[in-house]
Amino acid sequence: MIQELSFTESRPDGYDADTRVRFRHRRRSEAGAGTGRSPRVQWADAAKGVCIILVVAWHVVVKDYLQIDWHVGLPVPGLWGTLGEQFLPLRMPLFFTISGIFAANAVQRPWRTVARGRVAGFLYLYAVWLLIHTAVLALVPDFPTDRATSALGLLAQLTVTPSNLWYLYALALYFTLAKATRRLPRLLVGVPAAVLSAVAAAGLLATPGNRAGLYQNLVFFLAGLYLRPWIERWAATATRRRLVLTAGAYAVALAAMAAAGAQRWFGVWPVVSVVAVAFGVTAAARLSRWPALGDRLAALGRITLPIYVVHMPLLALLHRLLSGSLSGLDPVAQSLVVLGYPILLTALVIGLSLAVHRCLLRVHARWLFALPGGRRPAVAG
Repeated sequence: MIQELSFTESRPDGYDADTRVRFRHRRRSEAGAGTGRSPRVQWADAAKGVCIILVVAWHVVVKDYLQIDWHVGLPVPGLWGTLGEQFLPLRMPLFFTISGIFAANAVQRPWRTVARGRVAGFLYLYAVWLLIHTAVLALVPDFPTDRATSALGLLAQLTVTPSNLWYLYALALYFTLAKATRRLPRLLVGVPAAVLSAVAAAGLLATPGNRAGLYQNLVFFLAGLYLRPWIERWAATATRRRLVLTAGAYAVALAAMAAAGAQRWFGVWPVVSVVAVAFGVTAAARLSRWPALGDRLAALGRITLPIYVVHMPLLALLHRLLSGSLSGLDPVAQSLVVLGYPILLTALVIGLSLAVHRCLLRVHARWLFALPGGRRPAVAG
């Protein structure tokens, strides 16, 4: 490896731009390893950054933007809703695939370490923030999102029907399953997970609350866990040509699924999600080679936890503050904000979430982001 890097540095013009960028990122990883820290995968962190932006943007569009009474005479709100739907097969499957990649080393550790650092850590965060969400959402009863309105409802969300924080709940369960089945043949675990995903996506299984996401995404977590070397190789060798091809395949798959009304056909949604993940990994790998953008996305991807847990109550409060005023604007005034409003509000919610996180840490409320006495679990594993 050292000889290869030295040769390219002495004769940089002998390689194309993609090759030189790959070598630069390889040197970054080696530098991280040389300091004794576990080297991060830049493209995977960038993918997490994109995913958390898509999560917040989708909630902004569905739970706030489309609830405003727009009377501008243009179908802009509908276009935003349609655009958001195109990322549904990508957003959470890619997020869970990255979670599985980062979980590969963790599940090799002793049960005690996994149980406390991962399973108990995620369940603790889920329970604490579920209580916070329930309290804040009670102040905004017209905000369109799942919330417990009784003690029994809260108990159900804590146990069998996860809330909007279901990603944390899912990670606790997925880590438990991955650790318990670590010595079993991978097909014996992966195939039933794929069938479960197809069954849930086809609506053949009762999925109250957010159980659908719980059932559908286990296979992607396992894919990241089991196929990590192949996925990393796919990312390391990503080219512009592959980016174009995977983007085209994803667009064709979405169009075909919509034209045939096949969203509920058995197996279609998981297959489209696989195509989406292939595109997402390729796109993240390409983005990570542009330092101006890739480094920022990767930095965001390393702090997804506070954004994930804080953004929903913040969005609910902003909805209460803004929706009435925006609905009451005249058509001319609305036309000035209708197009860019989701982008601006998404950026505002992410920025405020991080600001709230910093303020809470300053008042020694670290316990809101980590199990007391343990390490802080990153939201994506």
